[in-house]
Amino acid sequence: MKEHHYKVNITWTGNRGNGTSSYNSYDRNHTITAGQKPVIPGSSDPAYRGDKTRYNPEELLVASLSSCHMLWFLHLCSVAGVVVLEYVDDAAGTMEETTDGGGHFTEVTLFPVITVASEEMVEKADDLHEKANALCFIARSCNFPVHHKPIYKIAEHV
Repeated sequence: MKEHHYKVNITWTGNRGNGTSSYNSYDRNHTITAGQKPVIPGSSDPAYRGDKTRYNPEELLVASLSSCHMLWFLHLCSVAGVVVLEYVDDAAGTMEETTDGGGHFTEVTLFPVITVASEEMVEKADDLHEKANALCFIARSCNFPVHHKPIYKIAEHV
């Protein structure tokens, strides 16, 4: 079995001078880096005193699922002779809070709008979503369903 390892650095930047001396005394801001890649500004969801101008972990989870699915789907399309010219996804996730103060995702739905080169490619492309989901490393690691509701456009009709 081949293993892959991933390292990221999370650095909390929200200390206002008194650390976590109280719930309201600190910001939830942090940075996410990996090697020499651009910094991702992170925070918590605004519902938990986070900065709405920064990405929160829940958004990043949904983005990871969407990105992983898209990359597998594009790969499978290229192998199957389906020419994808554009792919845009407005993915959405639902998280449910629990009585102990925690929570969990109950589902994520991907809504990709996919432009293919010709009408004949739509059916074959549509069939590849299930396989992309089955191969997606992130989706396979989740304990909630990931749904797909694609819309197709035909390049010759755009």
